[in-house]
Amino acid sequence: MIIENVMLAFGEILTLKTLLLMMTGVAAGLLAGAIPGFTIAMAVVLTLPFTFNMPPSQGLATMVSVLVGGLSGGLMAGILTGIPGTPSSVATTFDGFPMARKGRPGLALGLGVWSSFFGGIISAILLMTFAPQLARIGLEFNPWDYFMLVMFALTITASLAGANMIKGLIAGALGLLVRTIGEDEAIGMARFNFGNDALLQGFNFIAVLIGLFAFSQLLSDVRDPKLARKSLMERTSMQVRIEHLQALREIAKRWTNVIRSAFIGTFTGILPGAGGSVANILAYDQAKKASKNPEEFGTGTPDGIIAPESSNNAVEGGALITMMALGIPGDVTTAVMLGALLIHDVVPSPSFISDEPVLAYSIFLAFFLATFMMLFLQSFMLRVFILVTRVRMYVLAGVILGFCGIGVFAINNVEFDLWTLLWFGIIGFVMRQLGFPLAPMILGVVLGNIAELNLSRAMAITTDLSPFVTRPWSLFFLIIAVFSAFFPYYQEQRGKKTWTRYYPAALAACAAPPLFMMGGLVRPVLAAALLSLAAYLLYQALQKRSAA
Repeated sequence: MIIENVMLAFGEILTLKTLLLMMTGVAAGLLAGAIPGFTIAMAVVLTLPFTFNMPPSQGLATMVSVLVGGLSGGLMAGILTGIPGTPSSVATTFDGFPMARKGRPGLALGLGVWSSFFGGIISAILLMTFAPQLARIGLEFNPWDYFMLVMFALTITASLAGANMIKGLIAGALGLLVRTIGEDEAIGMARFNFGNDALLQGFNFIAVLIGLFAFSQLLSDVRDPKLARKSLMERTSMQVRIEHLQALREIAKRWTNVIRSAFIGTFTGILPGAGGSVANILAYDQAKKASKNPEEFGTGTPDGIIAPESSNNAVEGGALITMMALGIPGDVTTAVMLGALLIHDVVPSPSFISDEPVLAYSIFLAFFLATFMMLFLQSFMLRVFILVTRVRMYVLAGVILGFCGIGVFAINNVEFDLWTLLWFGIIGFVMRQLGFPLAPMILGVVLGNIAELNLSRAMAITTDLSPFVTRPWSLFFLIIAVFSAFFPYYQEQRGKKTWTRYYPAALAACAAPPLFMMGGLVRPVLAAALLSLAAYLLYQALQKRSAA
């Protein structure tokens, strides 16, 4: 029956008109993702009216193609200019831009393209095989679990702070403070607006992001008149050719990073509200913690590009799982796609795949095929886009800033967002000059609102704090957050202090109880495996101690 439905879905998708529309959608998504300030959600929204008169499978295939293209388009701007084209490509700039400035933009872009491809393929396979089962995980999450997930994510600040921990923590706290300005979403109360109606709406996240990354980077690039008259090509002797074979060799050496990051992206996508802006930073952090040379992150290491790009392309596979199986949009983009389904009189539900198998598998196949189209079209477009590096910096700065301003204003058509772009550009420039890392501040801005909203919901349900430690998922993330917070010290002291020998065993042992609490069949088995691993690691640590 499944094979029959897949063949029927192939018949729906493999028509000349549908394939041409998909290729156009991927190209449009790549272009939208590459323009700072023009989000993927905006591209999908603009595509929606064109799909009204199409058959459901054709219209949704076109929108999925725009989505896949947009996810990969952000890496072009991030790697070549240091400005993330989309929020989901923030972490790609941490190592992609330094590698490009070292004279290896071809390798950086190749790593980004192929990591995006493999992340998307892994997510598509999971989408086609485990959609109903994975969707149930999203139903298990309540406000307590979301809050602890964000607390775990905030521990990444320690990893992103670099050598100066204090400045990193200050930057993270400043990001959290920015998200408290405006109207409280839970109770509708004004905060820190000082009687100003403009501040009551708060700071637009995209405007803050582009101001901190784009405007501050442009100010840094053109502050020296001599350098401003040169192009990036002159400064770094960049190669125009994209190094596909070298990129594939580097990825083959780091295949565990690709798989781990793709799973992180898929899992994050399943959770409503998390999205690519959280997943790419989470994947980057886990890659840094798993690396034997964490000090190389931020200087242009391949792992720093592979992890976020594998993850952010896998996110939408997870979000589509939640949307199709539960009717719950994982992010703004899938919310638009949910609206497209409803327009075509299709109501997602746990029985959606069995009730509408041909349409469901059409969406699966569209996601899969669009990933292959993205690989081909992006490889072609990158050859053109990389020529941007030959433009003089002062000209490039003016054009990019113009696109940023248009993109930011187009989101809400509010003049205040342009002022936000200016203010946070100046703040980002000052922070760069004083040695404050921008990544922790961005993390605080991304996660602050999610944390506060879910804490308010949890407190509205009950003022009892025990669910934070009695709910399995909440307890699991609390334990992981504690160990994650101490991980930088573990890496620094590993092999020097006795306690570091027992850290891995303690982590495995402490992560097991929440899995036992979840019940079922698979999770207790995983918990038993973790306890066995903990016992083995403890035995090895004791053996080394006795040998010493």
